[in-house]
Amino acid sequence: MEASVVIPAKNESGSISSLIKQLLALPDLKEIIVVDDGSSDGTGDIAEKLGVKVIRHPYSKGNGAAIKSGARAATGDIILFMDADGQHSPDDALRLIEKVCQGFDMAVGARQTGSQASVGRGFANKFYNWLASYMTGQKIEDLTSGFRAVRRVKFLQFLSLLPNGFSYPTTSTMAFFRAGYSVCYEPIHAAQRVGESHIKPLKDGVRFLLIIFKIGTLYSPLKLFVPIAVAVFMIGVSYYGYTFIVDGRFTNMSALMLTTSLIIFMVGLVSEQITALMYKGDE
Repeated sequence: MEASVVIPAKNESGSISSLIKQLLALPDLKEIIVVDDGSSDGTGDIAEKLGVKVIRHPYSKGNGAAIKSGARAATGDIILFMDADGQHSPDDALRLIEKVCQGFDMAVGARQTGSQASVGRGFANKFYNWLASYMTGQKIEDLTSGFRAVRRVKFLQFLSLLPNGFSYPTTSTMAFFRAGYSVCYEPIHAAQRVGESHIKPLKDGVRFLLIIFKIGTLYSPLKLFVPIAVAVFMIGVSYYGYTFIVDGRFTNMSALMLTTSLIIFMVGLVSEQITALMYKGDE
């Protein structure tokens, strides 16, 4: 099986040259594709001079959009996605590709202790992993790692689901589990990135909340909404019992809580049907 390497890059002139030279030294890679996402520091020019294929976005469209452009252009049976900022080691690339050759549909580089950029992001990723493991019933070691190898044909099935922003790893992982494809995790150590991160703290906080809902809606919304509905229902019933014993009446607050629990359940039910139709369309 032949492998294409896709590298989304935005203003990574400080690290792209070293990364490409290391990849060129590896055996059995069919092609290396650098997607220049509107860089202003000559990232694309550096890659082009080293003889690899360069796709240029006229302006920055986002990490996910660069991933999609690279996936469409790739011709190998396997696509290896990796960052251009020096965090991902080319030495680990062949291990991920080998896992796909052994029969897995997706192999993800799982970052080990000490690989997280900050304590906050490390905590967030642990929470994502726990929630995704609960939703899928499978052990998910690193939901948000962008270092992964996939079977190209199967990855292209979900291209329309991928966002243009930074959460493409979450979306692709949940989509593969939903479709019943085989996913494995290979331990890696992510190095300190070269240059300044493109992730901002405020946007990161909003993204934290969005990814939580995305995890639920991409796999099985009922597994997310039913526990919430049951919790609200039990609060409503408990409050009704309290007010009935103390005042001998049924309060508006109890009615609101019970009605809210029903609405939450119905939203989850409708979301479940929409999710099923969404994946049916991709098949």
